[in-house]
Amino acid sequence: MSKMTSHIRSLLLVSFTAVCCGFCVSGDGGEPEEGWTANAERVAASQAREEARNRKINYREEKVPDYVLPDPLVMLDGTKVDSAERWREKRRPEILELFRKNVYGRAPVGRPEGMTFEVFDFAADAMDGAATRKQVKINFTGKEDGLAMNLVLFVPNDARKPVPTFLLICNRDPENIDPTRKVKMPFWPAEEVVARGYGIAAFYNGDVDPDKHDEFKNGVHGLFDRPGERPADAWATLAAWAWGASRAMDYFETDDSVDEKHVAVVGHSRGGKTALWAGAEDERFAMVVSNDSGCGGAALSRRCYGETVAQINRSFPHWFCDNFEKFNDNEGALPVDQHMLMALAAPRLLCVASADEDLWADPRGEFLSAVGASPVYELFGLVGLGTTEMPPLDRPVQKGNISYHIRTGGHGLTEYDWEQYMNFADEHWGKK
Repeated sequence: MSKMTSHIRSLLLVSFTAVCCGFCVSGDGGEPEEGWTANAERVAASQAREEARNRKINYREEKVPDYVLPDPLVMLDGTKVDSAERWREKRRPEILELFRKNVYGRAPVGRPEGMTFEVFDFAADAMDGAATRKQVKINFTGKEDGLAMNLVLFVPNDARKPVPTFLLICNRDPENIDPTRKVKMPFWPAEEVVARGYGIAAFYNGDVDPDKHDEFKNGVHGLFDRPGERPADAWATLAAWAWGASRAMDYFETDDSVDEKHVAVVGHSRGGKTALWAGAEDERFAMVVSNDSGCGGAALSRRCYGETVAQINRSFPHWFCDNFEKFNDNEGALPVDQHMLMALAAPRLLCVASADEDLWADPRGEFLSAVGASPVYELFGLVGLGTTEMPPLDRPVQKGNISYHIRTGGHGLTEYDWEQYMNFADEHWGKK
């Protein structure tokens, strides 16, 4: 057994029946296939590039530091969590509070008073008659010319209503979610999702809060923050975007064409970090989808592989609350790690995805977070990920209530990714 194998097993602080040996049984009953490992040439090139830039970024597994993960099933006072009831009533709120205090900050609770919805665009013959399109102005205060975000929604015309729906937090240029469909991108393959019988919606994150360090004077921070100095655990930009996803959910609850009990929140990269936090804060989301979310998202912080806490705080100081900076080059002091963020999705559906060339996001760290979240699902009598073995490239694992895949290619949200998310929804939402 390799050094990394024993390292992984001991550090997850969970008793598994199998260990991560680097192999996975093929789906056709043939010979075992080798699990994914980072391409050696890519690792060497990435490491050389960082060294040339004089950055202390690690891409070598043998250089991953020793670490111990906090056990999601042990309370701060040492009490063991041995039931779903204790998880819901005690441990989940405790972990949620730790993330609010130390990582993402505290957002305003619930729907804002006076918020309004205005359907300003309606087309029953969108996508050549395949869908009905709605554009909704969500005015956060209801005041004329108040701060608002636009939500675009397509619902298949030939599907039984209400329909399960995917909501994308769009962190790219708004043309990626072009409601006219004159510009079509794999980032948001609306036609393909509609053809599968699902609704698909999206909003541009910049409508909620600009993705820049503006001292939190604009967007929803400027609207809802109290005057005076911001506390160290005040909500930052990721939390603001997650709050925006919940406001979209508020709208879905008013729309008879959307099945609000089956809504998936989807995000890529910084949007994937946001989706995980949105799913943690708002249990109305029935599925949480993290695509290539990396540091501060799905990847374990303690691995210090690829992007680190210090690096992300320097590059994007507005994403996390000020308290997160205490853990720059000090990840071991964090009272949480990202497997616990994923565990907050239990018992709901969770999808985690990585990309072969995206070492910056630490694919193995994203997979291990899914492994580490699985014992919480077991409290509910559910299968979590269902394996501790890293799968081969382009071989999705969908054995339980956590789905994982690592695909060919680099950092991006592709039609292949969307296909896996819909396959998972088909299996669990009765559409197969």
